[in-house]
Amino acid sequence: MKTEWVAVDWGTSNLRAWGIDADGETTFSAASSLGMGKLTPDAFPGVLRDVLAPELSADAHADVLICGMAGARQGWMEAPYLDAPADLGGLAFGAVSPPMPGSQLRPRILPGVCQKLAGAEDVMRGEETQILGLSAILPGFGGIAVLPGTHSKWVAINGRRIERFATVMTGELFEVLRTHSVLRLSLNGDLNGEERDAGFEAGLGAGIEAPEKLAATLFKVRTGALLSNRQPAWCAAFLSGLLIGAEIGGQRDWIEADRGEIPLVGSAQLCALYARGLKRLGIESRVIDATAATLAGLKAARQNLS
Repeated sequence: MKTEWVAVDWGTSNLRAWGIDADGETTFSAASSLGMGKLTPDAFPGVLRDVLAPELSADAHADVLICGMAGARQGWMEAPYLDAPADLGGLAFGAVSPPMPGSQLRPRILPGVCQKLAGAEDVMRGEETQILGLSAILPGFGGIAVLPGTHSKWVAINGRRIERFATVMTGELFEVLRTHSVLRLSLNGDLNGEERDAGFEAGLGAGIEAPEKLAATLFKVRTGALLSNRQPAWCAAFLSGLLIGAEIGGQRDWIEADRGEIPLVGSAQLCALYARGLKRLGIESRVIDATAATLAGLKAARQNLS
């Protein structure tokens, strides 16, 4: 198989690349831990060359289509946001072409999407490509999609059109609380004990039922350990369930306005936790692998440039 072009997802922490042939099949995959957060703008060309060197000859001519944080203001070259509501059918036409001196590679970076509505300002980079991919995986889908992660995204979509979206910092909150708050004192020990499932269910229920009480309920992690002999596995799972439940409960107005099946785009393990929360509200969901969505989105964007 001959590589016709290269698809790249360049995030804050890592980058992943895939060679794509004329039939859309993957010819190779490569990865690096040199994400945007570890690079200065002038370092991006060298990193891209190094990642692709084992797969492409030094004089290879190839288009490289990139999504993610490489297009941020502090990345390789800023790719200005598209304004929501945004038709992702034209996503690739907002791409920018950063310099690639001494190479025949032709990189283009896709834009993100921003929401400028007063009081609902928001941004995404990379997730818009997954949403475009979702529209290819589920043709004609309209409704709410959720992309769980460090900064979860709730997105109202209609085919390839993003109508509105919201970011919830659930994953980052978990990490900050786990490592830098008083709650860390209750998480020292085996986090995979048999109490884990019960802890998650308790936290999930509390978060969904009263998301507005999150700040007060968080301290139950500490008091549960001090007064009820809750073990670290229960405490960590309660914290996770509470934050995910509060996210879902806090977005109940989105859910109630639609009530349709919700695609969950992300890792199978994390999406399964969100599915449990949505099930409590009588909402069905399906898991879409994040990598599959990203690749489908990059391929769809590339087709629009053909």
